Amino acid sequence: MSQTTAPAKSARHRSPGRPTREQAEQRNRELLDKALDLFLENGFERTTIEGITGAVGMAKRTVYARYGDKETLFKAALQRAIDDWIVPLDQLRAAEGDDFEASLLAIGRLLVANILSPAGLRLMRITNAESVRMPEIGEYTVRHGTGPTLDFLVDLLVRRLPGKFATAEDASAIAYAFLHLVVGGPANVMAWGVRLSPEEIERQTQHSVRLFLHGVLH
Repeated sequence: MSQTTAPAKSARHRSPGRPTREQAEQRNRELLDKALDLFLENGFERTTIEGITGAVGMAKRTVYARYGDKETLFKAALQRAIDDWIVPLDQLRAAEGDDFEASLLAIGRLLVANILSPAGLRLMRITNAESVRMPEIGEYTVRHGTGPTLDFLVDLLVRRLPGKFATAEDASAIAYAFLHLVVGGPANVMAWGVRLSPEEIERQTQHSVRLFLHGVLH
């Protein structure tokens, strides 16, 4: 008498409705993106987890299980924004050439384009808006977002201008000056809602790099 054997379950078989890991991560990215948009639009205080989950069609218990509270969710959304925004160090290194001024200009162009991107302006606006109430947010953004770029600039200055800086702190201060002068100028103008044409951005970047270099070398 033959015995019928039930077909083996496929390795890909999953319980109905249970998302794959990739699907779960995609849903989490959607959650963090929407959360950051709502935090920027409404402010931290007026944004609720209920509003965020309703906007993405996610159960509140799922968010609470993963993040615990609104502040943790906010910081996770901020970290995702930083990860999406920061210029990879390989791109900065590739911009360095034999000519120091040309290298600074190429690096400046990368950083300016990055901060003026929609992701960059969104990150800057929400950091500025919430840093008054949560000072650690500004520090967090600087440490995780600006920190790697600053370290790259310090290394670049020390290598290309040997003997120019008495201490690492001096080199760090000059690197900060580069960021404020070259990158911060157009970023602040755009954050205030003033539109700059590509030609105006390029002209300002060139002038700022030359001014910076003149100040450092003289």
